[in-house]
Amino acid sequence: MAAMSPGWRKVVLLAHITTAVGWLGAVVAYVALDAAALSSEDPERIRALWLARDLTVRYAIVPLAVASVGIGVVNALGTPWGLFRHYWVVMKLLLTLAATGVLLQETSSITFMAKTSAVDPDPRPGSLLHSVGGLAVLLVITTLSVFKPRGLTGYGWRRQRRDRQRPQRTARVKVGAESRPG
Repeated sequence: MAAMSPGWRKVVLLAHITTAVGWLGAVVAYVALDAAALSSEDPERIRALWLARDLTVRYAIVPLAVASVGIGVVNALGTPWGLFRHYWVVMKLLLTLAATGVLLQETSSITFMAKTSAVDPDPRPGSLLHSVGGLAVLLVITTLSVFKPRGLTGYGWRRQRRDRQRPQRTARVKVGAESRPG
């Protein structure tokens, strides 16, 4: 993919940040619902919390996760960071794909529990492991985005060396009847 213009790069970056932060926020809300269900003794409240968690996952977390993955790939391919040049970008991609995969796998279980909670005498969740674990992974991904640890992949080194060997072309900007280097 060719490098994006600065304007498009900002639009794509804004979309990526928005979906990623939205995903993180929706997971925080899910953890709160999960903790409330785990600590409650009221079966009706727990059933309502299962329904709320199901809606949160299906209509907020999954769409934001999928959008974040897609927009993140477009963002990486359209910027100098690239998708496979830097270890931190590769780690972000792998962690994001893993988190999205686990999320998609768990979504059917959450929907099933929301439906069956109406007949379950004690519909409390077993633990906060999945929701807090998912939140932890998203925080690691966010940390990588902010700190961008150094380190080029083998592909990144080869690409950097190739780019340095290319002759730099100067653009010519026409000003009136004259032209000058731009």
